[in-house]
Amino acid sequence: MPRRWVTAVACLLALVALACEGGGEPGSRPPRETPSPGAGGGIAALGDSISTGFGSCLALTSCQRNSWSTGDGLRVDSIYRRLLDRTPAIRGRAHNHARPGARAASLEGQAQQAVRDRVDHVTVLIGANDVCRGGIEAMTPVTRFRADVDRGLRVLRQGRPKARVLVVSVPDLYRLWEVGHTDKRAVRAWKRGVCPALLADPESTDPLDRARRAAVRERIGDYNAQLAAACRAYGSRCRYDGGAVHRVRFGLDLVNPLDWFHPNAAGQDRLAEVAWRASGLGS
Repeated sequence: MPRRWVTAVACLLALVALACEGGGEPGSRPPRETPSPGAGGGIAALGDSISTGFGSCLALTSCQRNSWSTGDGLRVDSIYRRLLDRTPAIRGRAHNHARPGARAASLEGQAQQAVRDRVDHVTVLIGANDVCRGGIEAMTPVTRFRADVDRGLRVLRQGRPKARVLVVSVPDLYRLWEVGHTDKRAVRAWKRGVCPALLADPESTDPLDRARRAAVRERIGDYNAQLAAACRAYGSRCRYDGGAVHRVRFGLDLVNPLDWFHPNAAGQDRLAEVAWRASGLGS
């Protein structure tokens, strides 16, 4: 056979092979092994600096790979990683919309982002900044806190009605004062303005300071009651942790050694473990 015919036949066979690989139809492509941009499913975290992993990478900044909710690092067995073990298709679909300093009023905007992500799971951890924003007088009133939470959850219910929502209780910040007010390192860090409503003058035994701390403790209890009620009002797709995170009897070994307030990587891992058990997702 002339060489030019051999070349022509080889080219024709190559074209046929390409057509078969693509399904034989013009414009068809082989299946993708990675999720396409904007694909649904996965998980979104809503809330404040705790959910961003703030301070867990030995710097006072967010460290999302250590987030108890959406982290993909090796030091924290996050909710995302636990879901990924069961559903590999959600790989890469962890969205963290929590922001340092966020209060309950921020939930509505964060929820809108989660709806755009088309996630199937959402975690909500909010309230610490509603307490810690300033002094006692600056704490978010309970009725406003509830209204803010309701607005955020309403966005989720309307935009992703089949998504499963996990609302986590506010950690026991009073416990932090209990275990840290006799530690000189923690006291020194808190004097830089960490949660002044609770941690200002942490060594003081003055009745006014004791009353201030008691008021913070009571407000956190009120917030948790409203989080539980808001989740019940949401319906069957929302689950409150039943106060599990708030009941954790942590020590200073679970907070970072910079601000002695936010969880370190071990603290984030503990938070993920407790939240996972309370979520019912593992059963």
